[in-house]
This record gives sequence, structure tokens and C-alpha cells, in this order.
Amino acid sequence: MLNHRIKLRHLNAFLEVSRSRSFARAADALAITQPGISKAIRELEEIVGASLFERSAQGVSLTQAGLTLLRHAGPALRALEEGVVALADGHGGQRWLRVGALSTVESRLLPAAIQHFQASPLGQETSVTVTTGASAFLLSRLALGELDVVVGRMTEAREIRDLAFEHLYYESLRLVVRRGHPLATVSPCPPEVLSDYPWAVPPPQTTLRQRVDSFCVRHAISLPAPCLETLSLPVSRRFTLDTDAIWVAPFEAVAEDLESGQLVELALSFEHQGGSVGLCTNTSLSPSLALEGFAESLRQAAAARPQ
Repeated sequence: MLNHRIKLRHLNAFLEVSRSRSFARAADALAITQPGISKAIRELEEIVGASLFERSAQGVSLTQAGLTLLRHAGPALRALEEGVVALADGHGGQRWLRVGALSTVESRLLPAAIQHFQASPLGQETSVTVTTGASAFLLSRLALGELDVVVGRMTEAREIRDLAFEHLYYESLRLVVRRGHPLATVSPCPPEVLSDYPWAVPPPQTTLRQRVDSFCVRHAISLPAPCLETLSLPVSRRFTLDTDAIWVAPFEAVAEDLESGQLVELALSFEHQGGSVGLCTNTSLSPSLALEGFAESLRQAAAARPQ
């Protein structure tokens, strides 16, 4: 039974601080004072008997206890909100599937899975919304119940704890350049020359950037300054095609350009096996028929992808 001392204001304050990672921003979003939201969080921590947030100069982050509470509290309040909306607008039968997509699956896997899903009878009755971004952002929204599934390479993310991950396949990052780049025909490509050129890399504090940083440490090189930091595949691609940049790219994102010869992979391995690409769900929510159908479409699309 839910502790009668826990009020809706406690949970709303907890979810908003979890979402914004800031007491000040959460207070603004809820239109209350910062002391008021701090008091609500303090009361909630006393009730559950655990610290929910770690405070630092960079803001606040969830503790393990906070992550566990988020996995249950977020979906519960989201389900309540959806029930109220369904009663208010009278069209509760409409199906929606909310998908979070990392850049590793935007080019091939996800479009193929959506096409497969919408060709089915269930898919023809379901609208799909896709949200892109970094793994920490998408997994936090999944924990809050604001997404039904997150797809991509995310197993290194701290936020994946307390969520269920299903592996589909491994995919590696590649070092690619435009056709005609000075390093395009250098084999083997010595790591020390890479810093002579601009790079297009994932932004800091993403799981893919961790792999870039590990590569640099392993080869005793530094990222050149300035470099392009983005998760946008179109921006990275255009930048690479128009300059002498080196792009650290998911293989899926560059496979077609490698086949056509517009991009060339450097003769230097970035990582051996790569990361695990899969789908992540929140087990505190009962899976809908739409989610189960889409998960099967993802499995089919993964099995059919070129090796």
C-alpha cells in the first residue's frame, strides 16, 4: 500500500527535479519557490528513508534509490495523466507509440522497423512519434513514462540501470573521411596524424563520446581544437563531405556512403566489436500491444540488416 504521507506534490517535485536536474529550474516549471521544492524533496526523502539526489556544482543527479523510485513513480503519474486526458477528450481508443531513437539507429534500423510495423494491421491503427537525443536524456524520459521504448546503442549509459535492455546486434564506430581526403589512401593510417585534421564527434557526456575519449587515450592523441561536436547525422555528414574532417560515425549512418564511395573508411580500427544495439523498456509499465508489435518489428529489421 502507498504510504499515506506521500502526496502528489512530493511526486511532482521529484519528477520535475529528475527531469530538469536543477532545483531552481524545477521550481520555475512548477511555479513555486525554490525553498518550497527543496522542502518537498526533503520530506519525500524522509518518508522513503533514502537520499534521492546527489548535489554538486554541476547540478543534481539521481542516486540509485532515486533511479529506482523514478522507474515506478514516473510511469504511474504518466498513466494517471493519460487516463484523465482520455476521460476529458472522449477518444481514449487512439493508439500512440512513443519511440526514443539514438543516432546509431536513425539511418536504417528505425526507418525499416517503422515501415515493417505500419504494414501490419496493428501498425495501421497506431501513430508513431520519434524523439531523438542523447542516451541520458532519452532513458530518463523512458523512466518517467514519457517514452514507451528507446532504441540504439546505450548499454554504457548510467541511466539504463533499473530498465530492461534487449540486445539486437553489435555495431562499431568507424573513422571516415571524404573521397580524396589526404588520409583516404594511407594504409595503415598512423594515429598520430589524426590530430592534424578537424574531427566530427559526439558531444561530451554521451556514451559515444566516452568511446572517442578512450580511443584518444589508447593512442596518446588529443582531439584537435576546434572540432565539431554534434549528434546530428546530416550536419556531420555534410561537414565531412565538404572539409578534411574525420568523422567518428556509427557504421549504420555511413554504410550507404561507403558503398557508393562518397566516404572512405580510414585504415585504422576504432573499436573491435562495437557496442550492443538494442531496445530498452520500462518494466514497471505493462507493455501495450503496440509496443509488443513494434518490438517484433525491430527484431525483424535487425535480422534483415546487411552484415
